[in-house]
Amino acid sequence: MSRVPMPTLDELRRRGTAALLSALGPLGMVRFLQQFDSGHGDYTRDRDAWLGNPSVRDLAARIEAQRRRS
Repeated sequence: MSRVPMPTLDELRRRGTAALLSALGPLGMVRFLQQFDSGHGDYTRDRDAWLGNPSVRDLAARIEAQRRRS
């Protein structure tokens, strides 16, 4: 039984990109690849810095104040 040579990671990436481009076109390929971008930073820590830890009562008061301004 013969073994099929395994492509290098560079070759695999090149062939995969070519297949995506062929199947999806440039825009579709980019949109597909963007699904796998994990971003950066620590969202939970940043969110806590922006929002603090408001109670449900605090949030309800903010909503009511915003409704009165609108």
